[in-house]
Amino acid sequence: MDDAEARIEARLASHGAKDPHAVPRPDKVGIAVIATEDSRFYRHHGLDALGVVRAAMSAISGSHHDFGGATLDQQLAKNLYTSNSLPAKVEQVVLSFKLEAQYSKSQILEMYLSEVYLGHGFYGLPAASRGYFGVAPADLTWAQASVLAGLVQAPSAYDPYSHRDLAKSRQRHVLDRLVAIKTLTAAQADAAYSAPLNLQ
Repeated sequence: MDDAEARIEARLASHGAKDPHAVPRPDKVGIAVIATEDSRFYRHHGLDALGVVRAAMSAISGSHHDFGGATLDQQLAKNLYTSNSLPAKVEQVVLSFKLEAQYSKSQILEMYLSEVYLGHGFYGLPAASRGYFGVAPADLTWAQASVLAGLVQAPSAYDPYSHRDLAKSRQRHVLDRLVAIKTLTAAQADAAYSAPLNLQ
């Protein structure tokens, strides 16, 4: 597992991405991704048992709630080491434990944000931040950061160029999660939702 950073650099290089370590800590997108994708990120050790149960219950009931199930550790393991098949999902759990043993939470988050695909050929937060908005990750507004965090789940479906209404709906969900964890007030979230995105 000590080759995770090398794998990220190779993955980014294969897609022409640069600046793999330009993810600020803590950054707005990271906070929003944790709030939306893995709210117990800092409390689990690679596998979120409660998240797995909630995802299973959601699937059984036919609900469309955004409960997820896979932790950021598991998503990083999938992106770097495995596929999306059922046997691979079991392996992802094992690999996520190994990632937790090898790296700190902040390193795992930074690696994840450095390589995650965010649409339009943008691999990693630095490339997506500059590609969509023409700014470095540290200079993103909450409006912009919440759109990028929303892309993690489905970059094509929530594409702010092609599917603006869906992108705004997903942005609203991300902002609501940020209110739920008390990062933003309701008024700040409303202001971010109304703010211009200044897409390039």
